[in-house]
Amino acid sequence: MSIALPEQATSPVAALAPHPDPAPSRGRRFAPGLAAAGVVLLLVAVATVAPRLLTGTDPLAADPFHALEGPSGAHWFGTDQLGRDVFTRVVHGARYSLSIGVISTLLSVLSGGILGLVAGLSPRAVDEVLSRALDVLSAFPEVLLALLFIAFTEPGTPSLIMAIALAFAPRYGRIVRAQTLLVRRSGYVEQAVTFGLSRTRLVWRHILPNVLGPLPILATIGLGSAIVNASALSFLGMGPQPPSPEWGAMLSESRNYLRVAWWAAILPGATLTITVISLTAVGRRLQRRFEGRR
Repeated sequence: MSIALPEQATSPVAALAPHPDPAPSRGRRFAPGLAAAGVVLLLVAVATVAPRLLTGTDPLAADPFHALEGPSGAHWFGTDQLGRDVFTRVVHGARYSLSIGVISTLLSVLSGGILGLVAGLSPRAVDEVLSRALDVLSAFPEVLLALLFIAFTEPGTPSLIMAIALAFAPRYGRIVRAQTLLVRRSGYVEQAVTFGLSRTRLVWRHILPNVLGPLPILATIGLGSAIVNASALSFLGMGPQPPSPEWGAMLSESRNYLRVAWWAAILPGATLTITVISLTAVGRRLQRRFEGRR
């Protein structure tokens, strides 16, 4: 005699369990990228518009009677050991840090791009020499290369810019070389060679546009690293010298007062961190769009 078993009932726990959320909406996916882009645009506006219009005070003006005062309505970020307004110095420091990062990144992209392009288009012997040189330089940390360069020059903003550009050039050189070799061996380039297109027109019309396309995106990502390394070198006294309101130099001046005036170092450091994270987030988002990913 067979006994018919009842159908398995749905578990009350399973019935009450929350269903998985649907795929995030378009707005939720883009919200972090939009926030990062907003921060970057704000920083660019602060650096390009005359900072005194935003603060109205001199970043070098010292007031010993109000030294090491905490954040307040009169001084939003407090004052440092000399009584200088930290918020004013952070605002003015945006021009220093962003300018150093942008100029050094442009120089590194230009120099590295030229080396990589020459290596990718040259005969095998020249390509081997240039590519091995780029590999050797890439094996060293960027900060170490920059320190070696500054060791043979003198500390200051021009030396810092050139040091950062030299340190980051191998990174872009290797990328451009690899992209040049890839485009050079592609089908449409070989077809253009078959049709008798001159080497100059081939490079300018077919190779350069496809090789240089990813560079602005990579430069956006690398800009954050350049700013961090420049601030690190300024912290070591290799960049703009005091009393310049550069973020790294501000951290160096205020490191001895962390116990009694944390705001003098934490707030400039937080501004530097937010800047680098925002630039990296924008660059990553642009990279995803360039690669066809959502």
